[in-house]
Amino acid sequence: MLELVKAGGWPMIPLLLLSVLALTLIVERAWTLRRVTVLPPALGKEVRAWASTGKLDPAHIETLRKTSPLGELLAAALDVRNRPRDQIRERIEDVGRHLVHKMERYLNTLGTIAAAGPLLGLFGTVVGMIQMFLGILDHGIGDVNQLAGGIGKALVCTAAGMIVAIPALIAHRWFRGRIGEYIVSMEHEAIQLMDTIDARPPAGAVRAQNAA
Repeated sequence: MLELVKAGGWPMIPLLLLSVLALTLIVERAWTLRRVTVLPPALGKEVRAWASTGKLDPAHIETLRKTSPLGELLAAALDVRNRPRDQIRERIEDVGRHLVHKMERYLNTLGTIAAAGPLLGLFGTVVGMIQMFLGILDHGIGDVNQLAGGIGKALVCTAAGMIVAIPALIAHRWFRGRIGEYIVSMEHEAIQLMDTIDARPPAGAVRAQNAA
């Protein structure tokens, strides 16, 4: 492996740096975008049961906001629970856009690595071929086997660029799809919460019932 890196020459250095960066981003996003972290199980059901009682403690809402992205979205809906439904929906959409931006953090960098990897590999191959042909110009063709070996070494960079780019591209597409699934699930939970808030009896009716 080390011999292949040496054969690729100095263009292998940025490729190695990109591979380390891509691996770091993939591990970080995989950990951050775990389903249990973004969409804690039974959280939506728990919040709906809590909201149906009408006893909403501001401190409890703040705690909910800090639990997860889903908790932050539901807390935003509860903040404006006494407003008309269309205004609640607007608040959910605004907060949802910020949450999507947070979840897509570093994905543009990962996509750039996927696009730049093959180009850097091709650049390294071109540099190697230029060096080889300049050597031929100075010393002649010489041994054909040596010429074939030089071409093989020049192609190492192309292979390295693909090795870096393919996993980065797969991870980028996979994370995009996963975030899309999360968005659909969060929208579903938010709509159910709005339905629960709409079905809740007015505060005056609750007080009258308790007094009776």
